[in-house]
Amino acid sequence: MSVDLGASALGFNFYPSSPRAISPADAWNIIRRLPPFVEAVGVFVNWPTLVVDALARALRLNTVQLHGEESPQEMAELAKTHRVIKAIQVGRGFRPAGISRYRRADGILLDGFARRLHGGTGRTLDWNLARAARRYGRIILAGGLTPENIAEAIRVAQPYAVDVASGVEARPGLKDPTRLRALFAAVEAARG
Repeated sequence: MSVDLGASALGFNFYPSSPRAISPADAWNIIRRLPPFVEAVGVFVNWPTLVVDALARALRLNTVQLHGEESPQEMAELAKTHRVIKAIQVGRGFRPAGISRYRRADGILLDGFARRLHGGTGRTLDWNLARAARRYGRIILAGGLTPENIAEAIRVAQPYAVDVASGVEARPGLKDPTRLRALFAAVEAARG
């Protein structure tokens, strides 16, 4: 449904503790049926780079998204063979210039901060900080985005892309078709 509504990428979460976790076999059953121009993005948290690389190759992932404490060196190693998105939680003390450590990333995903969580927090961040961060890379805005606030988030932050999970769910891991339709309609209106 997300693809039919206009999604340009689908995320496949390989973090076992996440309510959105998917097995590689289940991910492959979806990825192999994706139409052209829709990217498969693998979401990883603190996996060894060799394992990320191996799974990304096996599943033909277009991009890997790193949501843990991966170092700039680990990210740069993966960037030699894959497009990489580095996720950064935006909490107190966040400085947009800190993003420059990950200059090899193809995109920087800014997410709301929640202690002991690696994404999917459902918490918004200061969209003005996201806008300021644009000078350091392609910003993908995440964190608490819903059909109700996505247009304003896009207007303020002016991100390269948005990443939505919990804001369109009926419950963790289960998307709500009505909320998905409303979100895509709001994104289209924001592009206006």
